Amino acid sequence: MYIHKGDTVVVITGKYKGSRGRVLRVHPKSSRVTVEGVNLIKRHTRPSQRNQQGGIVEREAPIHMSNVLPWCESAGRPSRVGVKHLEDGSRVRYYKVNGETLND
Repeated sequence: MYIHKGDTVVVITGKYKGSRGRVLRVHPKSSRVTVEGVNLIKRHTRPSQRNQQGGIVEREAPIHMSNVLPWCESAGRPSRVGVKHLEDGSRVRYYKVNGETLND
């Protein structure tokens, strides 16, 4: 999995094409990610201890990982991600567009 929680991604296809947001949650078993401000759904909730008021709540739903690409700030465009093994044995992710490493 090349996309991690906290990464900035851009949606490349579908209804939300071109939308950018931060990854809030990664669902590895279903290959889905939840992106901030993308794929908003409305949930009807009844009053509870946590939500005293109840009513209609808007929240993000997961979208498939193949529909997003990580956003490279320095290049100013989306990029695929690769993995390099450093000499000390650690692995780092890097943008393929310019070779810059992602901050993990």
